[in-house]
Formats: sequence, C-alpha cells, structure tokens
Amino acid sequence: MRFLPPLQRVGTLIGLAGLFAVAAWAQSPSSALPDDPGTGRFGQASPPATQPSPSNPAPAPSQESDATGKQTKRILGIIPNFRSVSADQKLPPESATEKFKESTQDAFDYSDFIYVAMVAGVGQAEGSYPEFHQGAVGYGRYYWHTLADQVDEDYEVEFIFPVLTHEDPRFYTLGRGGFLRRTGYAFSRILITRTDAGGETFNASEIVGAGAAAGISSLYYPSVERTWTKTGQRWVLNVGLDGATFIFQEFWPDINNRFFHQRD
Repeated sequence: MRFLPPLQRVGTLIGLAGLFAVAAWAQSPSSALPDDPGTGRFGQASPPATQPSPSNPAPAPSQESDATGKQTKRILGIIPNFRSVSADQKLPPESATEKFKESTQDAFDYSDFIYVAMVAGVGQAEGSYPEFHQGAVGYGRYYWHTLADQVDEDYEVEFIFPVLTHEDPRFYTLGRGGFLRRTGYAFSRILITRTDAGGETFNASEIVGAGAAAGISSLYYPSVERTWTKTGQRWVLNVGLDGATFIFQEFWPDINNRFFHQRD
C-alpha cells in the first residue's frame, strides 16, 4: 500500500535494519520451516526427532505451550490478521479461489476504510500532494488514491503473483528461539516464502508484486509523481513496511498472551 512521502526515509531505515535481522536469522544454527520440522532451509533434511518410548516418554503438553505462537484472526479485535498461521500448525495449500477470497478480505475489511481515512487526512494536512488541493474535494482525492493503492497491492502480493508463481502468501509464525532469531526470520519472509508444495523459494510475490503495484499507482497520480525515482521509493517503502508487519505478526502471540489474552 502507498504511504506518505515523508515515510520514504523510514522505509530505507527499515530496509537497513532488515538486512541485519536477516543475517542474524541466516546464521542461526536451526532455521527450519516453522510448520515443517523435518525440512531445513531450501529443502535440506533435518535430523529426525527423538521418538517417545516407555523409557523416554513424551512430555505432557501444558497450557502455556498450547498458547505459544497462537495467532488470532484479528489483532486487538480490529486489525485483520487473516494470513497469519500459528506456530507448528500444518495447513493444506490454498487454491486460487482461496487466495482471491483472502486477498479480498484484506483489501476490503472495514478497518481498512478507517485506516485509509486517517492516512488521507494526514496526507491532506501535510499537503503531501499539492495537486490534490484542500477542502472536501481534495480530501476525496487523497482518500480514493490511498484506497486504490492499498487494494492494488493486496491483490498483487496476495493473489495475482502467488497464483502465477504457486507461492503461499500466508505468514507462518516461528514462535520459538531468541529475539534476534525470530526477528530475522520474520523480516526474511520478504525474501523467502513457502511454495504451495511446502518448500522454500524466493518471494517473488512480495518483491515483484509490490513493484508492480508501485508501477500501477503511478498511472493515476499527477505526472510529477510518475518518475522512476518516486516509483522506486514507493516500492522499497512498501516492501520494508511489509517486513515490519511480519515482525509484529511474529511477536503478536507473545504480546497477546502477556497483556490482552484475546481469543478468536
């Protein structure tokens, strides 16, 4: 989704921080897929887990372990969290129809219209696009441009490219390990994603999809906003903010369990 021009510097800082986070995750001694403990990075087999036996019984599950890494459909009961998968949860691949429905949920959730209204208001107050002018008509321009950007990116990143590349657009929670490892894992999801077959691959849906969305948005903005530089800035910013979102989604179960105890 498109954000205000002053946030372009924030996107750069997020990108730099992400490089360190990805490096920390990559250097972790164990970085297997969160929901497939038998497969390591890019298809490498992991050592088999120790099987329980009469002399080595499996530990009894606790309520605390059951709550670890458990995602809710909404964050604080408002923010959509439909694409987050709880830690260790195994799910079948999504069909094209399911990817379309999920991206539509994200694009047209009631909270999105509230969010767009706030972003449009801030943009108008800061005069981000002088060509839109002020007043009710100007606010309407800010609103529909922001909404179009959001809908465009949601469909490109969560539906169109995942269907074309057979990638899984959902975020799989790691839910274990130290802060740096989990942060690195979460941010690395902008570059690495799951395939529909359950392996790992380059996240073309995020990188190419966000770039396509940034390019499309240039078609309906004023001509001064259609330069390669501004389009590239929007692309980097959107990818960086998606990475920051993944980090928040990774730690949301911990925040929820500690402070809110929210249930679906």
